[in-house]
Amino acid sequence: MNTPVASRRPMRGLEGSPALPDSVALMAALPVPVVLLDAGNRFRFANPAAEQFFQLSAANLAQMGLAELIPPDSRLFALVDQVRSLDAPVSDHDLTLDSPRLHRTGVTVHGAPLPELSGAVLLSLQDGSKAQKLDRQLNFRGAARGASAMAAMLAHEVKNPLSGIRGAAQLLEQSASEEDRELCTLIQDEADRIRHLVERFEMFSERPVERAPVNIHEVLDHVRRIAGRGFASHLRIVEDYDPSLPPVYANRDLLVQILLNLVKNAAEAVDPQAGEIHLSTAYHHGVRIAVPGSRERVHLPLQVSVRDNGPGIPEEVASTIWEPFVTTKRGGQGLGLALVAKLVADQGSLIECDTRPGRTVFRLSLPMPPADLPAPRKTRDE
Repeated sequence: MNTPVASRRPMRGLEGSPALPDSVALMAALPVPVVLLDAGNRFRFANPAAEQFFQLSAANLAQMGLAELIPPDSRLFALVDQVRSLDAPVSDHDLTLDSPRLHRTGVTVHGAPLPELSGAVLLSLQDGSKAQKLDRQLNFRGAARGASAMAAMLAHEVKNPLSGIRGAAQLLEQSASEEDRELCTLIQDEADRIRHLVERFEMFSERPVERAPVNIHEVLDHVRRIAGRGFASHLRIVEDYDPSLPPVYANRDLLVQILLNLVKNAAEAVDPQAGEIHLSTAYHHGVRIAVPGSRERVHLPLQVSVRDNGPGIPEEVASTIWEPFVTTKRGGQGLGLALVAKLVADQGSLIECDTRPGRTVFRLSLPMPPADLPAPRKTRDE
């Protein structure tokens, strides 16, 4: 017969107040992942936040031990042993929990003994990796605005003289010798190349973005059809959508551009024979960001993921992939993901990347339409 996970006796409140809910109900309500390990390091309890943290249901975790999720040389095992030997709470910071089933970095763990169960340890886990990624991204948004202003000024100042240089080369070509005509053609070709590069910078300029309710599954279907008939025609594209997802609040054309860029990067990264790209949608609570210049915090519960089974992003560039001119592609200019980050930020959304060998996931977090958004006007045809 199994011992109860925790006491279910009502907890006494302050004097004069009603009895509190039992401890299991309280732990289940916490937004922080909480698990209970027995003396054999097997899972006896996991709250909903822990299910999301481990990407496993409580029923699955109940059939497993900690060693099936985390390598035995992890510092987490040392923390659990220390809690038992000291019979006191112990904390550790910046842990990496890495295995084929789990990849979390920057995790803070608090462990405490549970007197009701001999050898049991209660663990609470805080995933600092998401906060670090969001912080880096918010910093990038500020840097991107400065770069955008410089890009707009550069484009304006460079394109005008480039047109003059190209025009002058065309005029010289008409009266030049055969040998000099080659030089005139070279000047024109180089002027065109610089103009194309400047035009790519213009995409970083600050422009107002119109947003509206968008069916994200229609956008994903459009992107899949483009990819399936073109650059990803040789690859398997797997779709895993939540059909109950409400509309996202975004710009449809920019969403198509963002997702096409991510899917194209995935297609170029995977093995041409065994490569797979997974497109998925889900609803996640708890993701909120502060809007610059305002006290408002925006809820971003709608998540779109693009996952591939490629070799992963090298560790030395993984933390800087959103910056301009950072690329691992031969001949790449490193502007693709920088543009993606800017277009995402322009829509009040967030994007993050988790990568390791054999698995790279880009997760796009989007808002729902505001509750007070006026209904679109009907046309005469409607």
